[in-house]
Amino acid sequence: MAPIVTAPAWRDTKRPLWPLALVIPALPFVSLAVAARWDAGWAWLLTPVVVFGLIPAIDLLIGEDRANPPEDLVPALQRSPYYRWITYLYLPAQYAALIVAGAVWTRGPGLVGGLGLVLTIGIVNGVAINTAHELGHKREHVERWLSKIALAPTGYGHFFVEHNRGHHVRVATPEDPASSRLRESFWRFWPRTVLGSLRSAWRLETQRFRIRSRSPWTPRNDVLNAWAMTVVLVVALTVAYGPGVLPFLLAQAVVGFSLLEAVNYLEHYGLRRQRNPAGRYEKVDPRHSWNSDRLVTNVFLFQLQRHSDHHANPLRRYQVLRSFDVSPQLPAGYATMLVAALVPPVWRRLMDRRVLAHYGGDASLANTGPGGQVSA
Repeated sequence: MAPIVTAPAWRDTKRPLWPLALVIPALPFVSLAVAARWDAGWAWLLTPVVVFGLIPAIDLLIGEDRANPPEDLVPALQRSPYYRWITYLYLPAQYAALIVAGAVWTRGPGLVGGLGLVLTIGIVNGVAINTAHELGHKREHVERWLSKIALAPTGYGHFFVEHNRGHHVRVATPEDPASSRLRESFWRFWPRTVLGSLRSAWRLETQRFRIRSRSPWTPRNDVLNAWAMTVVLVVALTVAYGPGVLPFLLAQAVVGFSLLEAVNYLEHYGLRRQRNPAGRYEKVDPRHSWNSDRLVTNVFLFQLQRHSDHHANPLRRYQVLRSFDVSPQLPAGYATMLVAALVPPVWRRLMDRRVLAHYGGDASLANTGPGGQVSA
């Protein structure tokens, strides 16, 4: 009689790696220690060097991980508090870094130190928007409020409304301000998405109240209560450090939400949902998002790069997001692609041919903007 062979039990091999996501909000404290030891303003450049230099290099060396969890284990993985507590812990580290940076700024870190400080905290709070993104999609009341708290330092609380009720409805269409178009540079995309997302969030939230014949000017308005958190935070830091901290708070906020919009830029570049015979857009599926299975960046970003599954199943938690063979793949992880997006000739050389290949060479199927024109 042949011996019975049983398959080994599946385990999450990334489980011990997920806490690495907390390295980014911890980096400012490393800079603080180095700057204090050697009186070196350049120490505040450590975070951008790690995020846009070291992480992409390690990403390239480690490569991809395309493993998906078995579906029968997904409910248990989703219920596990271990994974959600990692996202929760980002917030106190984020706020501690902001408070410390405010104190350093008021002491005068110098030109290089000041630039590094803005970039460092901007990156920490920009990545916090990704944490807010993970929390804001969940049904749990506390997680939705934590999402708004994570958004407060960048003043981007309206993202809570626009992303969930705007972007997820209009994604990969010319009507979506957060879906970039074929041959549209990041620098043309930035003002369109920043202003368009703001207008959309306010319109969506005011419509929600007007349908009930109520005024939108209420603390229950999710745009207003999210912005109120920013106001409280700015006032508190101004009282603590004086008005001299205001330029720092503004500059790091711009860096932070620009980091988010750069991610938006690369996630759906040139991709478009087609209209069905009834004239409606087809359902969102894995073909409508650019993905990357680079292990290291996925760990640092709570698997944001498995973006197709996120759009198809917004309530799935990061630890159970899947990779699909039909999803178009980026040539590198987000950290590398963000740098490429800032240099339009490099970006277009990398991505335009991939968009056209995705559509079999037919540019008319790509997102080229309203009326089918190609963005300059």
